[in-house]
Formats: sequence, structure tokens, C-alpha cells
Amino acid sequence: MEDRLLELLESVLGKSKRTSGDNYAFYSPFVDHYKPKLEINIKINTKGQNPWHCWISDEKGRTIKTLFKKLRVSKSTWDEYNAIFSKVNRYRSEYETTDIVEQVELPKEFTPLYKPSNSYKRKHALNYLLGRGLRPEDIVKYNIGYCEDGEYRDKIIIPSYDERGKLNFFVGRSFYQTKFKHKNPKVSKDIVGFDLLINWDTPLILCEGAFDAIAVRRNAIPLFGKSIQSELEKKIIGNKVKKLYICLDSDALKNALGLAKKFMSYGIQTHLVDLGDEDPSEMGYEKINDLIYSTPPMDLRKLVEYELFRV
Repeated sequence: MEDRLLELLESVLGKSKRTSGDNYAFYSPFVDHYKPKLEINIKINTKGQNPWHCWISDEKGRTIKTLFKKLRVSKSTWDEYNAIFSKVNRYRSEYETTDIVEQVELPKEFTPLYKPSNSYKRKHALNYLLGRGLRPEDIVKYNIGYCEDGEYRDKIIIPSYDERGKLNFFVGRSFYQTKFKHKNPKVSKDIVGFDLLINWDTPLILCEGAFDAIAVRRNAIPLFGKSIQSELEKKIIGNKVKKLYICLDSDALKNALGLAKKFMSYGIQTHLVDLGDEDPSEMGYEKINDLIYSTPPMDLRKLVEYELFRV
């Protein structure tokens, strides 16, 4: 079913590139960009939906139908779409047992990297992390591990825990060169990344990925994407956070501005950190923190300037 849907999407949008899990990236029809930034989940969930999002234009929707409507696709494309989804509706129960699970668990092959071993894969995994600027204490602090076999074979595993110490998410990243670098569990991202390590009484740093947050080291929350989820937003408001820094990649400037507006409307002192063409994990601890804490707070004038001259 997914193969047929992917073929249909590629007939409309051109060749795709697999990113993580069941997500595929296409060159966006909504904006001219040199990277494929329209991401579509081709795994049909229990509600019969395939969420999609253009990370540059911020166009998004829950179904392929909404995407095709925006693109005004041909009648033949609609016929093929209806043929695929009429079959989905007939066999709906098939999808109800294969979509997102409620409980996240670390892979059974997960091994913490702080445990001594003569495994050559452990050495490769450690070298990969040290090459990205992580310290041994970071590996212990974040309980970073790896898998030698199984679904997450040859991948670094970075867990995230909630305020009670319960696993709420993890990311997988290959420590070898491979076409498919990332693999995440099929669970909701509506969580607070690294919640167990966050002090809500001090300034927060919001960034995209786990490696970015680890590079910042202090009070950094990974969004696991470019948009904020409801649980994190509620927690920021509920804890009456006074100051936060938004550190998203340059290709997510529109998302960053949206976040800035949102939190400024709550009376939170908000700083929009200009990363240029780098990301926090590339900059390293000293450079990213110097940049963060030298960034002045946003105001209405700066917001307007960004929207007029940068977006």
C-alpha cells in the first residue's frame, strides 16, 4: 500500500529521499529551495492520515488529499488516489494495529556506551561521538548507547526521559556512512525532550535535535524537529519561564519567527539566535554559548525587520 502511495506522490512531486522512519522528503512545490524540504509520512495512521509539512514555507496538512487540493492535481491522479484510499478504508483494521504505539521502549539490543567492552562497534560508536565534540561525561549524563544488531543496528541511541525519569522518546543515528542515517521510534513527539535535565527556573534554549541540545549542554530542549509540540508549550507557560533562546537552523527561520511571536505574546523575554549556516552541534560548546548569550532580546521592530528582509 505504501509503495503504491509513494509512486503516486513521486509522479506528482518528483523523486523522493527517505529521511527517517516512514518519512520521505520531496522538493517543495511551495517554495524554491535547493534541498528537499517537503516531508511526507507515507505510513497511513489509524485515522487514515499521512501528515505532511514543508519546513521552509510552513505549508502543512494531515492528509494527502489536502496536499493534492493545494496542488490542483489532474483527474487521473485523483482516480489513483481514490483507488488507494478506498482500499485503506475497506481494510482499516489492518492499520489500527501497525501505527504509533503508546509506550516507548529502548531497543532490546541497546547497550550503554559507558559499559566497558572490547567490541569494535563500540569503539566506532565512541569515535563517532567524540568526533562530534561530545565528552565522556555527556555519554553518561544522557545515557547514550548503541545497538550492534536488530532494527537499530549500527546506530547511536540517545534517550530522552520525562521529569519522573521515564523514557518518553529516543533518537537513532548511524555511526557509519549510510544512506539512511536517522531512525526514530514510531511514537508521538508531543513530549518534552530531555525533561529530566531541565531547570524551569532558568533560561531555556530551544533547538532542533538531540545533538544540538547536547552541544549547548545547559538547559537545552530538543524539539526533534522545527515546530513546538503542545506539551512543551504548556510546560513553558505553566512554569512561568521568564527567558528563552530559540536556536533553529537558518532554513527554519519562518518557524523560529513564529515561535518568537508566540512566546513574546506570553510576555516571555525571547532571543532569536542567528546561527548562520551552522548548527549548534557543528559550532561546539564554546562558540554556540558565546553566540546564545550575546544575542539581544527580540522586540516588535526586530520581528518586522526579519519578516521584511530575511524571510
